[in-house]
Amino acid sequence: MPIRLGDLLVKHGALTEDQREAIVAQQELIPRPFGVLAEEMFGVSPADVEHAWAVQYAAIAPMIDPQEHIIEPELLDMVERRQAWQFGLIPMYTKDGVTMFATCTQFLARALRFVGWRFEGSCSFSICSYDDLIRGLKLHYPLEGLSDEMMHRLINRQDAGKDAA
Repeated sequence: MPIRLGDLLVKHGALTEDQREAIVAQQELIPRPFGVLAEEMFGVSPADVEHAWAVQYAAIAPMIDPQEHIIEPELLDMVERRQAWQFGLIPMYTKDGVTMFATCTQFLARALRFVGWRFEGSCSFSICSYDDLIRGLKLHYPLEGLSDEMMHRLINRQDAGKDAA
């Protein structure tokens, strides 16, 4: 059974159980996304909704290790080195017209925003661990001369998702 967004928001303390039930009741009257209603009705922050959504997506998305998967080399050119690190993603392969990217749960929302802004075709995400993502980025988008600490600081910039240019 999939994890419900409301359950995740309760688990993370962004909503109470009573608030979750009030949102579900409101959805029966006016079918709107749970996260939007949580923000409007109870002031849940968009960041909390986004985090819960990423956890929910990661629970159903396929898991992958970017180092162990064969990557279509021509896809690596879809994303500049800086973009790969800034948005925490690696293009992997295309199947049935859908381009698959790898990212980790922490950067899923950031990567999704970038892909939605940057690419016109259908895209999907596989999830990997943070450490596997870093190793994959080092392998496919090496940053010569940067220490591991600098690489971690680059990918963990809080404002990285705000500037897609």
